[in-house]
Order: sequence, then structure tokens, then C-alpha cells
Amino acid sequence: MCSYCGCRDFPLVGRLSAEHEAIANAAGQLARAVRTGDGAVAALDDLLALLLPHTATEENGLFSELRAEGSLAEAVDLLCAEHDDIHGVLGRVDRADPDWEPVLAALDRLRRHIDHEENGLFPAAVIALPIDAWDRVTPATVDR
Repeated sequence: MCSYCGCRDFPLVGRLSAEHEAIANAAGQLARAVRTGDGAVAALDDLLALLLPHTATEENGLFSELRAEGSLAEAVDLLCAEHDDIHGVLGRVDRADPDWEPVLAALDRLRRHIDHEENGLFPAAVIALPIDAWDRVTPATVDR
């Protein structure tokens, strides 16, 4: 996770980064559960419970502002396509007869996706977006 540029000092980025850590941990737990054959469906549900609201926050907040600003719109479109891909794979698992190979591949893509956001998009967003955009997407419950 990014720790060098100060982007986590922006409340929304700090929140999204903390969520990335929780998502990465849950993805690791799912991968371990798949390998051991113990509790994989529950671990998948735990991951989805973290991932779906996180993605909605990104897409409806930060990504929306970045699209409007324009300079990072192409990167945002690629990240949203990755969201759709990963969610599609994880959401289509047949819980009665799961095929875990596509899930494990999606977890690898999720790890790379988080890295792209943490070390690419978030630092770039801090530079690209004006303060009023950050004011619009900063959760009201976060102290500044």
C-alpha cells in the first residue's frame, strides 16, 4: 500500500486505503480457505461484503470526480472494467458446486488492481483534483 506520497492524508484516500488492506486480507483468507477446502464459501461472502460497498464508494465518489476532471478518465474506465470483471467472477460462484480456479485468478487480478489504485491512481488523484472536488467526496463523518 502507498505510504510515501501523503495521499492517505486526504480522508477519502485514507479510508479507501484502509479498506484495501481489509480487502487484501479477506482475499488472502479466501485463497487459504480454497487451498485447505475449509470455509471457502463463507470467506467468499466475507470478501464480497467488504468489496461491494468499497467499489461503490470509489465509483460514485472519487472516480466520478476524476471522470469529470478528465485527465484520468481513461485510467478510471479501466479500473471500473476491472471492478466489473472481478465482481462478475466472485458473484457467479455456484455455492453448491464451486469452481475455485476462476476465483483464484480473480484474486490475483484484485491484488494487481489494488496496487494500481494505491500506487498510481490515488497519488495522481491528489494532484489532479481541486480541493472543492475533495470536499464533495470526503465523508462528512471524517475529521479533517
